[in-house]
Formats: sequence, structure tokens, C-alpha cells
Amino acid sequence: MSEKKQDRIVLAGASGFIGSSLTEAFRRDGADVKLIGRRGPDASWGDTAAITRLVDGADLVVNLAGKSVDCRYGEANRQEILRSRIETTRELATAIAAAASPPPLWLNSSTATIYRHAEDRPMTESTGEIGTGFSVSIATTWEKEFFASSLPETRKVALRMAIVLGDGSALVPLITLARFGLGGPQIDGHWPASSARRAAGTYHAFGARGGLQKFSWIHIDDVLGSIRFLRAHPELEGVVNLSSPNPSDNRTMMRDLRHALGVRLGLPAWRWMLELGTAAIRTEVELVLKSRWVVPERLVAAGYEFEHPHLDETLKSIVAERSAAA
Repeated sequence: MSEKKQDRIVLAGASGFIGSSLTEAFRRDGADVKLIGRRGPDASWGDTAAITRLVDGADLVVNLAGKSVDCRYGEANRQEILRSRIETTRELATAIAAAASPPPLWLNSSTATIYRHAEDRPMTESTGEIGTGFSVSIATTWEKEFFASSLPETRKVALRMAIVLGDGSALVPLITLARFGLGGPQIDGHWPASSARRAAGTYHAFGARGGLQKFSWIHIDDVLGSIRFLRAHPELEGVVNLSSPNPSDNRTMMRDLRHALGVRLGLPAWRWMLELGTAAIRTEVELVLKSRWVVPERLVAAGYEFEHPHLDETLKSIVAERSAAA
């Protein structure tokens, strides 16, 4: 009996929380994982010949490359956020097109932020409405670039990911705030807008009241599980929402986090506090105040079963994992 061929998986932009988690998981599975980044280690952006050698014969390509949106949306950062996504996606398309044996599946990161601020109903792949503003324009331009290339032997899926939770994720600073008694809801309100921010699409307009902006999320284990599921289901292509089927809201999420930590008091943060605080730490209020109400219609319809479907239990498991590792 012949031995099973070792999977070769190419990950681009794997330096962050999601990429490093996937790299470790694929290697535990026994896969030969090759990494593309600004400085390698297996191939660097700009060296298209080296990237072509990696993707030639690969079983899976996952592209997570792009400058983090956890920054201030000044002109230089806006340009780099866009450039880092478009140019890397375009270079991967060029490499795959040149491969003698192109990969059967290419998963490209996208974002659930592509949908509009939603307080009235959930956004699915079939009924979701695309929003407006800078963040949405990045997502739509990124997906357009991804689907523009004709690669007949490679199935393409854009992963519209919600906030990814796990030990080491964006949850960590919220845990710190909650432990200091600042784990209440983040409450929207009115804030003056400059003409420059309106023109750039970076101003967050007052939306949900009382911390009731929707919070769509997915555990890192289900990001991995979804990728495995997509590999096994060749009928799935195009855009796929990666999010729990049970979104929450900001107020409930912060309450569940306090419960998981055993913290009773949680003071709220009002819009003016958030504007000053995010300016100080060089990020944007949109990241916590936009109402993201996203559900994974296609994954659920195809039969994917989430390992972590409920937020309260998910937060308890993450806090317990962090405590055990401390």
C-alpha cells in the first residue's frame, strides 16, 4: 500500500495571530507548510519566481497578507492598507497562472466589514448589503482583484471573516480592560466630523445606542475547521462568511467576558472616551462601534458544525486556556 502524499500548504502573510495559529495546526496535521512574507522565510514578496515554485504542486494556498487595520486611517496608512492587499493578491494570481501544476484551492482573506452597519437584520452571502466608507472600499477592491484573474484549475474562495477570537487575539486588550474594572459596553454617540474624514470615508456615523451594536465573531478553531470543510466541499466557491451562527452584541459580549473572568464591575466607555483613547493608541473607533451582524449561511447550509457556536462558552474556554498557560 502506497503512503499518503504529504500535503503542501502555502500560507502568505502568516505572521499574525490567525496565520501563526493556522501554521501550527497544519504542521501538527503533518503538512509541509511554506510561508510567504516580506522577508520570507520560504519566499518573499517581489520574488514571483520563488512564489511560483512554492505554489506549483501545492494542495492549498491561503493568503492572509495585508497591513493590519488596527491603526489610524491617515492617508499613508490608507494607501498601505490597500497596496499591501492588492499587490500581494495580484502577485499570487500571477504565480498560480504560471504554475505547471496549479493548486486546486486558493483561499483569500476578506472581511465581514464589507457589509453595511446592520441593526435591523443579519447579513448573509445571498442577502447581505455592501456598506460604504473606507473599510468597505478596501474589502470590495480586494475581492474584485482576487476574482479578476482567470485560473480555471484553481477554485477560489474569499473568506469574509468576522472578529477572530482565541488566546492571543484582539480579545487580549479587552481582557486587560475588564480586569481593571473597565469591561463595560462601548457606547456610541455623536461626535463632530471633519470634512477630510468624511471625504476619506473614515468617519463613523452615530449608530446603535446603548452598546447594542452587533458583534459577529468566530473562534480560531472554527477558522481552521472551516478551511478543512471548504477543502472537502468543492461545490463551495466565491464568497463565504466565516462567523459564528450566533452573533452577539457589544453589551452582552462584555458582560460575558466579565463573567468568564469573575469580574463584577464593568464601567462603560462613552464615544468621547473612545475617540480620545483610540487616538492615543493609534486606532479607530469603527473597530468597536460598527454594528456587524453577519451569519454563515453557506457554511451552515453545506453542513458545517461549529466547534464553538456560543459566545459565553467560547469566552470561558479562552480565559481558562490563558489561565492554564500562565
